[in-house]
Amino acid sequence: MKNLKLLFLPIVALLITSCSSVRVVTDYDTQTDFNQYKTFAFYKTGIDKAPISDLDKKRIMRAIEAELTAKGMTKSATPDVLVSLFTKSRERINVNDNFYGGFYYPWYYGPSPVTVSQYTEGTLFIDLLDANKKELVWQGIGTGALSTSSVERKEARIKEFVAEIMVEYPPHAKK
Repeated sequence: MKNLKLLFLPIVALLITSCSSVRVVTDYDTQTDFNQYKTFAFYKTGIDKAPISDLDKKRIMRAIEAELTAKGMTKSATPDVLVSLFTKSRERINVNDNFYGGFYYPWYYGPSPVTVSQYTEGTLFIDLLDANKKELVWQGIGTGALSTSSVERKEARIKEFVAEIMVEYPPHAKK
C-alpha cells in the first residue's frame, strides 16, 4: 500500500504543476457606477499599440466580446465604454529540486535531482475607459504561462486569461 501511495505522489504533483493558473489583479474608480455601462466598442488606437500579432489581438478581442456579451452588454458604434488592451511577456526560468522526500540519495544514478525549465510568462491588461470622459474606469490584469504549442491551445489559453480577468467585472458584482 505504501508503494502505491509513492507511485501516485509524482502523478499528483505533475497534475498540480501542469495546471498553471492565471493570477488576476483588478483596479477601478470607486466613484463610477458600473451599472450605467450597457454598450462597448474596442479602442483601436490603444489596441494597435499592443506588441502582439494581429491574430492574437483578434483572439483576445473575440474573447472579451464574448465575456461582455455574456454579462448583458452589447457592441455599439456609440458605446458607453471603450475596451483597450495591452500585453507584455518575459522569459521565466523554473528550477525544481527533485529530492525524494527531502532527501537526496547519493547512490541513485538516475536523472539529475535538479531540473531547469524555461517558459514564457505573459501579462494581459484589459482597460475599460468611459467613452464620454475618455478616462480609465476599470483595469484587469492577468498573468500566467503562455501556450504556443498549437493554435488550438493558444486560443484556449487566451480565452482562459480573458475569462479569469473578466470574472472581476463589474467590480460590485463580486461573489
